[in-house]
Amino acid sequence: MRRLMVPKNDDGERGAIAVLVALLLVVLLGFAALAVDAGMLYSERAQVQNGSDAAALAVAQKCAANTSDPNCSTTSQIASDIANKNANDGLNNIKSINLDLANRKVTVTAGAQQAGGAPNAVSLFFARVLGVNSTSVVTSSSVQWGSPVAGTTAFPLAFSICQVQGYIGGALQLLQDHSSGANPSCNYGPSGAVAPGGFGWLAQDAGVCGATINLATSEAGSSQGNSPPNCPLQKWADTINAGRDVVVLLPVFDAITGTGVGAGAIYHLVSFAAFKVTGWKFSGGNNTPPDSFHNISPYVSPAVSCSGGCRGIIGSFVKYVSLADGYSLGPVDAYGATIVRLTP
Repeated sequence: MRRLMVPKNDDGERGAIAVLVALLLVVLLGFAALAVDAGMLYSERAQVQNGSDAAALAVAQKCAANTSDPNCSTTSQIASDIANKNANDGLNNIKSINLDLANRKVTVTAGAQQAGGAPNAVSLFFARVLGVNSTSVVTSSSVQWGSPVAGTTAFPLAFSICQVQGYIGGALQLLQDHSSGANPSCNYGPSGAVAPGGFGWLAQDAGVCGATINLATSEAGSSQGNSPPNCPLQKWADTINAGRDVVVLLPVFDAITGTGVGAGAIYHLVSFAAFKVTGWKFSGGNNTPPDSFHNISPYVSPAVSCSGGCRGIIGSFVKYVSLADGYSLGPVDAYGATIVRLTP
């Protein structure tokens, strides 16, 4: 008769599973900390970065318009307000605002802020098991402002300095591109001493709307005729018909040199001016309906209407701070156009 052998318990192996589970639990918690806490930190950093970007842009816009503005300062209230609005919980901490007015630059440093928590610190959840209770989240954003000195105009058209000086922030005016109705006191081009056949048009870049302008070279060639390119006008029409303002940056010149008709003239450029377009009339089938004045009636008064042989643009020169990209910047000038942009 065979005997049944029952194995004895091995006390040396008791609790081995518990040890393995404990070790694996630490690993699992580590992965949880990596997934959950890292994801939370990524979101928090994005909010803080958005806040510092927006705050720096807001301060720069105020400085670009007026360096005496209370919000163009190291204690700007608008910076805190905008930074907070970019946080999901409405809390961000502006650590510092560094203003360099000489170089037209502002740097805003912001940190995370949690209700009842330490400044800049973000509380962690799973990482506490590993002895890490919180971590710091701080971002910095720099913005520069200035007047444009080089870039591509949205429309290859230039206006004389006497049409801009004294009119920034003024009422609607008609800027004519034909010599009819010329202003004898304006000796610099359209509505004054026009370049024969020039009509204020600049030599257009090949295959695109607009013309590349660099005030450092101070010169731009003219283009003859009074039929402008179609594409910018359609963009203006779509925007105006939607009830929105159309503000464009137009080159300003203070002299015309050269000889010849239209294309033989050279404009001496000095600045860009911001012009809010309200209506226009040109020949060449660019209008809607054809050869009529295109406007957002009744906002254009008959006093500045364009009829008969008139060719030109109606609108007003404005103080304008833009986020436009693609322009090189220089010191702020007196012609109403400034640009702000984030810098590396």
